[in-house]
Amino acid sequence: MAKIWEIARERGLAHVVEGSNADDAGDYRPGFTAVKELGVASPLLEAGLTKQDIREISKGLGLAAWDKPSFACLAIRFPYGESISSERLSMVDRAEEYLYGVGLRQFRVRFHGNLARIEADEAGFSALAAPATRERVCRAFKEMGFIYVSADLQGYRTGSMDETL
Repeated sequence: MAKIWEIARERGLAHVVEGSNADDAGDYRPGFTAVKELGVASPLLEAGLTKQDIREISKGLGLAAWDKPSFACLAIRFPYGESISSERLSMVDRAEEYLYGVGLRQFRVRFHGNLARIEADEAGFSALAAPATRERVCRAFKEMGFIYVSADLQGYRTGSMDETL
């Protein structure tokens, strides 16, 4: 956030905002401290808007991405204490882009060293259950640098990395 403020000041901008919403308020979010300390505004959160509210408003405004799945910062795909590098972020990003291309819509790829743990909603699990899809996903993930590829039987859920806290 400090770097974003630096860029904002260089461009003569008086405000920096971020996209947290009311659904994020109950989660453990270390970044909230930086947001508050640096005076970054959270207008969606301040207005009490949930993800569903935002989708409904966006649909009403005719925005094309009104039903786009939420994709939070890639850093949340890593366990606490795990080293995060641009290479590892790229692996997760490419893996998620691949799954999106396969047709999954609500999912996360969690990084556990050489293991990619896929959390998916019911539709995603159904897609991954097809042997040909599973084989393609495993082959692609291994080409990206993962050795093991697993599906989390608990499915997609926000904050799953907080379960160890």
